[in-house]
Amino acid sequence: MGLDFESLTEATSGAVGGLLSTTFLYPLDTCKTKYQAEVRAGASRKYGSLLDVLREAIESRQILSLYQGLGTKNLQSVVSQFIYFYSYSFFKQWYLQRASLKKMGTGANLIIAAAAGTCTVVLTQPLDTASARMQTSTFGKSKGLRATLTEGNWKEAFAGIGASLVLVSNPAIQYTVFEQLKEHLLQPKVNAAVVDKGQAKIPSPILLSAFQAFLVGAISKTVATILTYPAIRTKVMLQAAESQEDKLLRMNGGGAGEHDRSSGKKGMLQVVHEIWTKEGLLGFYKGLQAQIVKTVLSAALMLMIKEKVAHSTWVVMLALQRWLLTGKSKLKEVKLPPAVIAPVSVAGVALASRASSR
Repeated sequence: MGLDFESLTEATSGAVGGLLSTTFLYPLDTCKTKYQAEVRAGASRKYGSLLDVLREAIESRQILSLYQGLGTKNLQSVVSQFIYFYSYSFFKQWYLQRASLKKMGTGANLIIAAAAGTCTVVLTQPLDTASARMQTSTFGKSKGLRATLTEGNWKEAFAGIGASLVLVSNPAIQYTVFEQLKEHLLQPKVNAAVVDKGQAKIPSPILLSAFQAFLVGAISKTVATILTYPAIRTKVMLQAAESQEDKLLRMNGGGAGEHDRSSGKKGMLQVVHEIWTKEGLLGFYKGLQAQIVKTVLSAALMLMIKEKVAHSTWVVMLALQRWLLTGKSKLKEVKLPPAVIAPVSVAGVALASRASSR
């Protein structure tokens, strides 16, 4: 199967959108994650709101620590967005070709989005876990990516994968709602911009305006976040780093097991039970407002940037495809004499041997 340039265009524009939106909103994401990771009741609660997290960073003179783990988060964002959009576009084209259809229904769209999300979770879970641990570490004491991934066993690197698989429905719902709303908005429009090529006419992509993409992205992400938030809170707790206070309590034997924050020693059901016993039903929605603000802004920015980058990426990929096809035809026409081929072959073998010995 040849390289799917349409899927590659979707993946590239999605990765760029994810990278920029993650960077812009990272301090808010750090405050939100630390607030969600805390499970304490009454006077023992450290954070009453996101402002308490921000105040702690300012008072400890660690304001730049709001960006701890930014590199890992950006890497995870780019990789996950690329894998997700490439998988989604690839599965979509495959389904339409097999079913001989021009567009998908809501049910098929949801299944394909879930399949793309599953691929993304399995391949990027260690990066997601490392990012969460770096964000929830004590301000100023966050470790690097390699140290974070190697401080436990491989099972701990996949902490929260069960909750992550449940959350596959989040981007599936979001992207499905986005695509359906986008199709509804663009349906009455007639695309007048076409590129003449002999007798055939190749239409250029029809895109949403920046405001439309932002609004539709916000609506779609709000719906997905509200429906899946209990799993979001659970995943954060499973992946969170152990706080200094909880570590001291555990080492002194006070509350061991109750205050144990090691993600590798807790299961999803244990975390659900802990939230229920300490915070009650409303505990499953602790930080929902902050999550909606962050994720809605992030998703809206990502999809808006993706829509704006998509046209440029489509042009670049089309030019690249033509260049590759032209290059192949030129290579077939070039014939080197044996006197030139022999020395080049010998040099190539020598370089390959040297590279493999390093």
